[in-house]
Amino acid sequence: MKQVLEKQKKAKSSGILERLNAGEIVIGDGGFVFALEKRGYVKAGPWTPEAAAEHPEAVRQLHREFLRAGANVMQTFTFYASDDKLENRGNKLALTGAQINEAACDLAREVANEGDALVAGGVSQTPSYLSCKSDKEVKAIFKKQLDVFTKKNVDFLIAEYFEHVEEAVWAVEVLKGSGKPVAATLCIGPEGDMHGNSPGDCAVKLVKAGAQIVGVNCHFDPLTCVKTVKLMKEGVEKAGLKAHYMVQPLAFHTPDCNCQGFIDLPEFPFALEPRILTRWDMHQYAREAYNAGIRYIGGCCGYEPYHIRAVSEELAPERGFLPAASEKHGMWGAGLEMHTKPWVRARARRDYWQNLKPASGRPLCPSMSTPASWGVTRGHADLMQQKEATSKDQLKQLFDRSKNH
Repeated sequence: MKQVLEKQKKAKSSGILERLNAGEIVIGDGGFVFALEKRGYVKAGPWTPEAAAEHPEAVRQLHREFLRAGANVMQTFTFYASDDKLENRGNKLALTGAQINEAACDLAREVANEGDALVAGGVSQTPSYLSCKSDKEVKAIFKKQLDVFTKKNVDFLIAEYFEHVEEAVWAVEVLKGSGKPVAATLCIGPEGDMHGNSPGDCAVKLVKAGAQIVGVNCHFDPLTCVKTVKLMKEGVEKAGLKAHYMVQPLAFHTPDCNCQGFIDLPEFPFALEPRILTRWDMHQYAREAYNAGIRYIGGCCGYEPYHIRAVSEELAPERGFLPAASEKHGMWGAGLEMHTKPWVRARARRDYWQNLKPASGRPLCPSMSTPASWGVTRGHADLMQQKEATSKDQLKQLFDRSKNH
């Protein structure tokens, strides 16, 4: 433990680019909106992060669990914390976007200071972009969040969860004005963004806009996301550019997803649990990401601290230490050696867990689903957003249309 603390103190003095330039592995945290929704602090639908101000103890505890699991980036809980999203479709909050963003920064910094972690301020896609607002209007929204991140002196910035590279480029152009390092991740798969830009082309656009770290997050499972980042890396190298690479995927299996990702699955968002990855799946993910040359490796929706602990344990030989949470976890089931039942003790070995094919316990359920295929994206009337709550007539139209998809 003393060696771990010494390594953490040494790392604390270096920023994100210094760590990546030195070839260090950076472990991201997990998906706060899904984790906190399950805990009763986030409402599914708007997915907004007012819990940072309303229930700081819940957000603080989740940060601490990810830190203990080995994460050395505490991402501010500011997903969908832009003013237009906070006011979208009848979402009425007593808090301003600035108040939520400030509270989230304070919590992330408080916990980061307890270990070797950096604080990343994050912005994400906006309803204004979907509603075809101008680049000036959308950039003004990002600038309001950036003002808070600058005031709170976060260590670096992430533009994450963008379905359209155009909007992500606008975000990067705003964030780079801070002078802080900028990462940018799209929620795309191997087919590219929702306007048909390939992963390679997307990455080139982001790097040219000023992002030093590029990659993907959310919408797809880990191995699909690793494949997508490989395509981004190929595009950047072919263009003669340089960047670092990051990946923060879902913790759900999504072999049946189309271009839109898991939000098109009929199980989204309340019946995804049968798709959850095991800790052993996370070992495979971490190794595949590392072998692909990705050095910022984390998670998004569905990730719990034990998933990040598995990533940290898989990469412990390269990092030089285990996370604190491994004190309560035997590698590859070693703790089962202490179990009272002999058949369970017999599972205390790596080959058992690596070769297991878990059953779902649902004999009448299919292994895969048919995704929705509405085929709409920015510019379509269906994606125009509004401050007013969705009306009963609007819902009826959607219910009727869904029968045909």
